[in-house]
Amino acid sequence: MITKIGKAGANTQGVLRYLYGPGRANEHTDPHLVASWDGFAPDPGRDATATLTQLATVLDLRVKQAGARAPDKYVWHCSVRTAPEDPALTDEQWAALARRILNATGIAPSDDPDACRWVAVRHADDHIHIVATKVRGDLTPPRNWNDYLRADKECAAIEKEYGLRQVARGDRTAAKRPTRAEQEKATRAGHTATPRVTLRATARMAVAAATDTEEFFAILSGAGVLVNIQRFPSGDIRGYKVALSDDTNAKGEPVWFSGSTLGPDLSYPKISERLTPTKSAPIRRHSDRRYTAWQKVTDAADRIPSVLDEADDAAGQAHVTVLAEALDALPLIVPDGYKPQLARAAAAFERASRSHIRARHQQAQATRQAIKAILREPAPKDGALIAILLDALILAVVAAQDWHHTRHHNQQAEAARQTAEHLHAAYQAAAVQPLAVIHQRGLRLAVNVQQRQAALVRQVLPTLAEQILTEPSWPALAATLTDVQRAGHDPTVLLTEAARRRELGTVTSINDVLVWRLRRSAHLPATLQDPPARDDPRGPSAVPAAQSPSKAASNSPRRR
Repeated sequence: MITKIGKAGANTQGVLRYLYGPGRANEHTDPHLVASWDGFAPDPGRDATATLTQLATVLDLRVKQAGARAPDKYVWHCSVRTAPEDPALTDEQWAALARRILNATGIAPSDDPDACRWVAVRHADDHIHIVATKVRGDLTPPRNWNDYLRADKECAAIEKEYGLRQVARGDRTAAKRPTRAEQEKATRAGHTATPRVTLRATARMAVAAATDTEEFFAILSGAGVLVNIQRFPSGDIRGYKVALSDDTNAKGEPVWFSGSTLGPDLSYPKISERLTPTKSAPIRRHSDRRYTAWQKVTDAADRIPSVLDEADDAAGQAHVTVLAEALDALPLIVPDGYKPQLARAAAAFERASRSHIRARHQQAQATRQAIKAILREPAPKDGALIAILLDALILAVVAAQDWHHTRHHNQQAEAARQTAEHLHAAYQAAAVQPLAVIHQRGLRLAVNVQQRQAALVRQVLPTLAEQILTEPSWPALAATLTDVQRAGHDPTVLLTEAARRRELGTVTSINDVLVWRLRRSAHLPATLQDPPARDDPRGPSAVPAAQSPSKAASNSPRRR
């Protein structure tokens, strides 16, 4: 159940005319009163002798009596809506809920005979509108400060008592939603997103890509966004505004949005804080192989779950923020086929990127630098690199979901859950071709090698072994375990570590998950050719010969 309290107005009859009218799309059916302050208010919906003017007059009586003492904006309007899956409530139930919300907000305390006058109008199965005039019987205004939070808290209690869907409550850190006027304007212009949403996404991508605030503004301008930088008399930057060139007001002027109205973390001070260079410990490197920016980001994402488990809240929030930057950056550089799902993932995680906890951004600076580095490298054409990174990001997002959940950040936890679903869809698309290549190599393994890898799985993962060995993708895991051993690693240790990183009983394919975890942990080449064997105690005959460079290249194109 959610409530929406609009801005106070000064036209009682105008509000009533909308509530009793057909609606903007003829969606209003059978408008009628379900309750009023005294139970005797005229109902134009059910009483043929009653009129809107009569109802507005009795509601405005005390406003007229108060005269100059009445507030300029005296009409209080609150809508209350249930979830689509909730059962339809009766008029009597809606009446009781209206009184509870009026009592909670201070508009009409239940034990106050001088409370404000109000009515509750129902014109649909799933919601009501409460209209009140903010003058009490003693001609003073009500004490309804912080009414939205009070109403929201009462709704949470109502949900439990009535068995309704329990909506995730916010912590006032969400970005402002587009207004109805913005949505209708975008629809008329044929746009699927409002300027506010488009500018927010563009600004977040710019933050993820920029190395300083000057480059941030340059990226925005390069993306076709109008930028207005505001300065103090000293010349220092005070803030900024952005607009779309085709979004204008009635005078033909651009409709500007300040950074803080796009999102609490997009104000100039917040962006400047994140883009301030700081010294940070480098991410660990694999000493005997060229360590690309993509590998750095993957390694950094791989460590986020353990950081969230072990670090304090300020450091944890910093890593959640930088995880959002990684998701914002990916749509800029991946092949076109992956962009829609990754853009949806970034949009979903936007809500999960903030909480009331103040981030200590310097704790995540090394990861932030790695993210910016991948934007300056050629985009990978091999789906393996993308699949490996997405697998690490899915783990990190699931860890962020748990981190938010344990701190009762309900909206953020739900946003992270939705993000993981989008990432999983993108991962499945990226993993198909490279997994097929690894699978074919697994089918060519010598029988004694396959048997040895199966015995290893039974030893390390006895409860999951039979499921792993009977999955169609088992040859891919067998090939990867062989690659791990040939690269000089202990497959027992790495397989144990890979299985611990996430509960494996609910994944679609255990083998697929373990393949990428092992390849990531062992820093195996993402191009999927057989890795060069180190001193294998079993000799060169233990593993079939590697593919020729030309054949490996044909199976999986190299990044150019």
